[in-house]
Amino acid sequence: MSATKLKQGLHSTMASEAPVKYHIVLHRPIDLKDIAQKAEMAQSPRHGMGLLAQRLNAQVHQPQGLPLSLSDRLQAKLVNSPESWALARSLKSQVGAEDCIFCTSEAGGLQIAAVCGAQRDRPQLAVFVHNLDRPRGRLALKLWQAAKRIDLFLACSQLQIDFLRQYLPISPTQVRFIWDHVDTQFFTPGLPTAAKKRPQIVSVGLEQRDYRTLAAATADLAVDVKISGFSRDAVALAQAMPDPLPANMSRQFYAWPELVQLYRDADVVVVSVRENRYAAGVQALMEAMACQRPVVVTATAGLSAYLNPEAVTCIQPGDVQQMRQAILHYLDHPDTALAKAQYGYQLAQEKHTMERYTEDVAACLQSL
Repeated sequence: MSATKLKQGLHSTMASEAPVKYHIVLHRPIDLKDIAQKAEMAQSPRHGMGLLAQRLNAQVHQPQGLPLSLSDRLQAKLVNSPESWALARSLKSQVGAEDCIFCTSEAGGLQIAAVCGAQRDRPQLAVFVHNLDRPRGRLALKLWQAAKRIDLFLACSQLQIDFLRQYLPISPTQVRFIWDHVDTQFFTPGLPTAAKKRPQIVSVGLEQRDYRTLAAATADLAVDVKISGFSRDAVALAQAMPDPLPANMSRQFYAWPELVQLYRDADVVVVSVRENRYAAGVQALMEAMACQRPVVVTATAGLSAYLNPEAVTCIQPGDVQQMRQAILHYLDHPDTALAKAQYGYQLAQEKHTMERYTEDVAACLQSL
């Protein structure tokens, strides 16, 4: 073998063995360092992307602090946001065939696919999908040839998985279901507050929530209904909340440690959501299970994969009487409530830990 061919062979071998450079693209600004510091002091749960970045030695990119072009602003009229378009442009000059990008949402993932996916030596791209089965999402998938430019779609909603497989010309292995996660080191079972005087019904979150049904189901019961739901969006609040609140219902902001205690104080946790095609409500459901509390949950299509009848009691969307009966059944049958709570806790430990989620996503990215 000539010296030239030997040199070419060495270069080829070195290139094939070069380590993959991993990148994590967040869909909104998140201070992962601050979250990690608070988590060490038990002041907040850990963040899955912080763990994944450590696991893969990945560089984290956030849609903030970059100059916005006219093109960014125009393209954002189709798919938000201009900051995500600016980030995609910035990444284009930084990545190549040796890079693997993981986008935590289609908000950011579609922009990366549009800008970086057209490169000759493009990076590998994986996108976690939350709610793409909408007119703009469908248009963007076709317009930017997502089936060719996104190597792997991940989702925690089976409905979104099914949509992608039916809508795009992709192989079965190009779309994978990932169980959603909760920090089971932070959300844990514990004793209720000693000063609690009567049964407490707890509900958490605002996204696609239906607290009007919960209010109608509990307004005349001798219980306290406490809601952890905070938003500056007046429209979201108006859609979710009854007006006025019943006398036994209250809503306020709870800091993370207060939220854990709120779950522990709950005799019943109710995840009351409107019908939707993604997993709205899944976080509250997993947090309640991790705290070993009995759960009543609206059986929406988006949550279908998480509705194990041995762990939760399901009701139909907007069914006041069904919700009322489910709550009263738990209150009147504590043994049944305890059995459901214990099974839910077991599921949380087996399927929904942050460690398992991190390893599942890391394995998917490494398979690329």
